[in-house]
Amino acid sequence: MEPLLVIGILTGLILLVLIVGTPIKPLRFAGQTLIKVMIGALFLFFLNAFGNSMGIHVPINPATATISGLLGIPGVISLVIIQKYII
Repeated sequence: MEPLLVIGILTGLILLVLIVGTPIKPLRFAGQTLIKVMIGALFLFFLNAFGNSMGIHVPINPATATISGLLGIPGVISLVIIQKYII
């Protein structure tokens, strides 16, 4: 793409956002969900760090981080149970 075309499109989008305004609710929801997923990954990191001596290891991937982030401590416990007894 031509640089002038890209600059023109970006300028147009910026002007559109300034005139119309941004939708706050969807952006806030997406931001809060992303923060919860990052906290879930942190939960799993600490679980793996401290549970290593007991043989507990839950892999950290987007699915497990989302489950532990959105469900919290019960989600982490359910992941441990699934890891130990089902898999």
